[in-house]
Amino acid sequence: MQEKRRIAIVGAGIAGMALALLVKKQGHQVVLYERTQAHAAMGAGVTLWPNALFVLEQMGLTQQIVQAGGLPDSLCQYDHQGTEISALSVKQLNKLSGYLTVTILRRDLIRLLADALTALGGVIRFNTAVTHEEIDGLRKEYDLVVGADGRMNSAVRQYLYPQHIEPVYQGVVNVIGISKAEPGMLNNSICDFRRPGERFGIVPVKKELCFWAGAWRSEIEENRPEASLYHDLNQRFSSWAEPVRSVLKAANTDAIQRIFVHDLDTLPYWHKDNVVLIGDTAHASLPTSGQGACQALEDAWHLAGLISKYDDPSVLLGTFYERRIAKATAAQHSGRQLARQIFFAHHESPTERSPLSVAKLNQLWMQGLES
Repeated sequence: MQEKRRIAIVGAGIAGMALALLVKKQGHQVVLYERTQAHAAMGAGVTLWPNALFVLEQMGLTQQIVQAGGLPDSLCQYDHQGTEISALSVKQLNKLSGYLTVTILRRDLIRLLADALTALGGVIRFNTAVTHEEIDGLRKEYDLVVGADGRMNSAVRQYLYPQHIEPVYQGVVNVIGISKAEPGMLNNSICDFRRPGERFGIVPVKKELCFWAGAWRSEIEENRPEASLYHDLNQRFSSWAEPVRSVLKAANTDAIQRIFVHDLDTLPYWHKDNVVLIGDTAHASLPTSGQGACQALEDAWHLAGLISKYDDPSVLLGTFYERRIAKATAAQHSGRQLARQIFFAHHESPTERSPLSVAKLNQLWMQGLES
């Protein structure tokens, strides 16, 4: 029987908590270090595509996730006036993959992961910032140290890359929020409205609840007050299709957040000795990839499975990188490509050149996943 490991995970976001839960189920000892005083609230919601539900099913959380979230029927793209350009059947994708697609508020996903981890006796040390100078001490204390401490200011990534690998700003601001809509306002489709240089996405969760994001080209304006965001949104999208205007009218103005979106260039390695990066810390992608949370969950599942197979950290972590680098990089590249097409291409129409088919999406997202 394999010896149980002592594992430190820096960062209690989706990747960190998913990994903690999976390795705790295997009987390993795990401690999560989280710099904030409570679970992070960044982000309005996420779409968990079938590859994410595959992992959540291995964790025994499918029923809870479905109860907390929504089950979209389709993904539809429109121009800014509401004329449909393309549609993809989410139901057909689910049938082909064998797993559901669920839309969920990020706070609810985090809560479900945290509740499941706590029920197993998992330890989260909140308000405990770990600096890159402290990683070496953790490396000696634990069998494995996992960096899941985010895309922007990761101490573990700085430990692996003392030359300071910096996230890359892609010239787009994303303003996100949540709305409780009036009955009948929302259909059961993920709606993507576009015109050159601007985008507004609406994601239904329940019949009268959705999360949304308005995005446009922008310089980084840290000094611009966040109090002006709601005014900015209404000014920019006031002439857009009725669903956009209605969702903004119903917005919870206290929950609006601004994110200057960054991603990472592909890293040549994610590990050194017994220290490894996962999730956004290793391969942050743009929101346009639609795969940030999904790839974080895949990382957790693959790494947990390999921990049970390999004793040698160099073999374990080298195998993990080889398994994950191509798919994670593909998500990064697709996010950048779509962002360039939406926000920076010189065209008059937002039509896609060749929308991906359900079969192609299933092939891309479900590769490398098997029970």
